[in-house]
Amino acid sequence: MSERFAGLKKIPKEPALRQLALANMRLDTALSAPASAPVDQVLAELEAADAWLDMLRLLAAALPPRERVWWGCLAAEDTLADPKAPPAPLAAAQAWVFKPGDETRDRARAALELAEFDDTTTLCATAVAMCDGKLGTGDLAAYDAPVGAAAMAIFGVALLSLSTAEGDSFDAHKTRLIDRALDIARGGNGRLGGDNAAVKEGEPS
Repeated sequence: MSERFAGLKKIPKEPALRQLALANMRLDTALSAPASAPVDQVLAELEAADAWLDMLRLLAAALPPRERVWWGCLAAEDTLADPKAPPAPLAAAQAWVFKPGDETRDRARAALELAEFDDTTTLCATAVAMCDGKLGTGDLAAYDAPVGAAAMAIFGVALLSLSTAEGDSFDAHKTRLIDRALDIARGGNGRLGGDNAAVKEGEPS
């Protein structure tokens, strides 16, 4: 197996296909790996098939909520003219990553509800609001979110990040998106050389 996918300690040990199913996702690529294959094995097979879109999809499904949202926050920064001045939904999602809890989760939902209609960073706030499969905290905790909503929101952010890359930079950018997720899955903060902003207190590590 490729060393690229070793040590993904943050990713649950459950079979990759089960994690995809729980996120209401499915791969476009036909696998030779058994249904019981873990995420690292499936990622290696997808890499060999150059199925990078499925790799992004699987990572969005398999990363735990906090790590998933942080990966999405980094991707959202790619779409901004000034990542140091994030829109309110992205700032609220970042705050939840730094300090997960009901208070920061509620702020993310409030930012989501007040956002401009064309603010795509609302996808990060959506993933926070629905991080546990419920619509939110308090009374909203009694209602299920759409199945896989958080994972699909972050997959959407990754695709938006890809849309910022053109020509020869596209391949490098898709590789960067995947490598960020892998770094986060190993316990890193996902910031690779050349990424925006310095590491802040509270980022995943």
